[in-house]
Amino acid sequence: MLTARERIERQMADPSLVRLHRKLSRLKSTVTMMNTGAHPDDEQNGMLAWFRLGLGMRVIIACSTRGEGGQNALGPERLGPLGVIRSRELEEAARAIDGDVSWLGHGPTDPVHDFGFSKDGDATFTRWGEARTVERLVRAYRLERPDIVIPTFLDVPGQHGHHRAMTRAAETAITLAADPNAYPEHFTEGLKPWKVAKYYLPAWSGGGDTYDDEVPPPDTTVTVVAEGRDPATGADYDRIGEWSRYYHASQGMGHWPKRPEKDWQLHLKLSATGSKSEQSVLEDLPASLTVLAEFAGLPANAAEALRSADAAIAVASVAFPDRDAIIKALTEAAGWLDIAASAAPEEFATLHGHRIARKQTEVDAAILDAAAIFERAYADPSAISPGGAATLTVELGEGASDHKIDVLPILPAGVSSSVQSLANDRIFALTAASDAPLSGLYLPAWSALGSNGHAHVKVSAEIAGRTVSGTFDLEEPFAVTPAQSLTLLPDALLVPLGTKQTEWPIKANISGTNAPVSFKSPAGWVMKKTDGGWIASPTDAVKPGLVELEPQIDGHPAFQVTPIAYRHIGRTSFRAPAALKILSVDLKLPEGARIGYVGGGADRVGMWLARMGLDVTELDAQALSGDLSRFTTIVVGIFAFGIRKDLAASTERLHRFVEEGGHLVTLYHRPTDGWDPNDTPVRRIEIGSPSLRWRVTDPSAEVTVLAPDHVLLKGPNSIGPEDWQGWDKERGLYFVSRWDDAYEPLLAMHDANEQPLKGALISGAIGKGRHTHTSLVLHHQLDKLVPGAFRLMANLVQPA
Repeated sequence: MLTARERIERQMADPSLVRLHRKLSRLKSTVTMMNTGAHPDDEQNGMLAWFRLGLGMRVIIACSTRGEGGQNALGPERLGPLGVIRSRELEEAARAIDGDVSWLGHGPTDPVHDFGFSKDGDATFTRWGEARTVERLVRAYRLERPDIVIPTFLDVPGQHGHHRAMTRAAETAITLAADPNAYPEHFTEGLKPWKVAKYYLPAWSGGGDTYDDEVPPPDTTVTVVAEGRDPATGADYDRIGEWSRYYHASQGMGHWPKRPEKDWQLHLKLSATGSKSEQSVLEDLPASLTVLAEFAGLPANAAEALRSADAAIAVASVAFPDRDAIIKALTEAAGWLDIAASAAPEEFATLHGHRIARKQTEVDAAILDAAAIFERAYADPSAISPGGAATLTVELGEGASDHKIDVLPILPAGVSSSVQSLANDRIFALTAASDAPLSGLYLPAWSALGSNGHAHVKVSAEIAGRTVSGTFDLEEPFAVTPAQSLTLLPDALLVPLGTKQTEWPIKANISGTNAPVSFKSPAGWVMKKTDGGWIASPTDAVKPGLVELEPQIDGHPAFQVTPIAYRHIGRTSFRAPAALKILSVDLKLPEGARIGYVGGGADRVGMWLARMGLDVTELDAQALSGDLSRFTTIVVGIFAFGIRKDLAASTERLHRFVEEGGHLVTLYHRPTDGWDPNDTPVRRIEIGSPSLRWRVTDPSAEVTVLAPDHVLLKGPNSIGPEDWQGWDKERGLYFVSRWDDAYEPLLAMHDANEQPLKGALISGAIGKGRHTHTSLVLHHQLDKLVPGAFRLMANLVQPA
């Protein structure tokens, strides 16, 4: 349940008059547009803000992945947990512009997921499946019925392969969505063929620090111009777009443009009239109820009803903020819409019935808001386990007492409700069956009209002789979650071959209902219960490789539930099967290494160094300003110079640390992460830009050792071909493009049909010490328990 301060913040961010104005501005357009992209944050928010808030269109963001393969500028969450965060970020970004979201991918276990990076669409489709991706877009077109589709990016060399794949699929799906013979299984679900009226490409480049389109964008056929400012807030539409991008905080988004954009150039690629110049994207579209009234063959009473409904909506808009006048006008509009829907012939209903139905829903939502019927709904607790119970409270607004009200909870499968109170607050007792299924982590869509999450409420009210209904979300998402969460400390063991250690203590901490824990152990390992926890022991000499022990709670597979809480997205969680992984590896540690680790929260390298058995100290601001000579090696984590001001302020001290005999190891940084090529490294190191050109995305790309006898490759572990096997996702990114002569490149690698890159690992003896910089994704390989990554990392942190 939200705290008082959280409720205050929510209300401050959502003034009631702005909310009502948004509901009214929806009513003036009958056009739907869809913006397609591959990741949360790919949307063109400023343009979408104009389409939705300036022109009244329904705006849908169609996103193929959850962004789980990206970076996280906020904290340690990566992969599945990051996908949950970025899903919520896009939903909140959509809320800021009153848009909707249609998800094509459903998390890291789904084929359509964010696997990091690819350089072309073909490489992306080898993972996603082109047919699968196109079918999901066809389904989205048929379900949402967009009139306009606009991808954010071009399918051109130099672009992210995920972007290219999504743009290609978006165009392919146009023809198939209209084909009555394509995907007939859709029709058994109630979907029908749908012809997208216009498909635009951006007539702008996708270049920048990351990309460099090799071909120019197509010519401009229409320029979208944002006129004036949003009347509800007085803000420029592009600034509201930045309000939306603010929610992509895990990607460092949310900037203040000195001069907000006012226009966006588009190229009409597909339409019934071909590629032609236009004055507006709304040309030749049924842009309002009045335009719909001109439909050929429409009965006179239906046409008149549509024009009358449009006129009543205009009266309601002009009446803002007079709530009584708004209710009166919209009640009249609703009556006219009923007549139009009942009198329209089948041909009209097939093409435009969804527009009338949408307007009916939107009119009801505006009436309920103007009448102050609903205040808030919340469950306590916000998560329920099978066999558990909760209380759902629905607080009605000040206008509810004047009307007959009905409240219906819409709940997850296996959860039932019973009425406890029908007073001012409607209170329901919620009960989950003992076999209630656990709620999914990734929902397929998000709607500005509500009905989001696994639970919401439907509220109906008798207003002016009509039954007006709407759906409302709970303050916090409600879900069915495991009764227990098991946390293993540690959850992964590193066992060097030949070690004399025979026992490894493991703590199994249960939160939630207490229940007995047990382990299913593979051959070669046994788990013994002790007073303080468990002991993992090999039954014989350990063999190289990775094994996994499955913990169980009360005889059933155990889950670990990771709570996630950030101010901009609220509270949520990620759930995954609990497991104890044991990696046995031929690993030797450098003698005498005393390591200081400077992290920014974006990696877990410091933790892995400690688990390897090294002497590691996490360096905070005070430690960075203290005596650094007590360390032989200082490791700077990814992005840290851009995240930690105390680190940036200590740059000269780090340089002196190297000159006086220390070993500084810097993990990859983007050019934007506070990395000044002249001042940040000990000697000049320039990070390649655009970064598309300076990365190796194939995790199995051949690695050429340029300096086989270099100290960092010879010991204490002799790095050989087997150490480059089994890598996950990619080799590296943000490679160094130029460097001072003091540094020596140690490796060369490249993706197919590209020239070798030599900036993955460079090292130089400087003064009495050494500086090593690597762009290899070692932090990710450590998390994935890749043996070679541990062996190489042990070498990199050796004393200078």
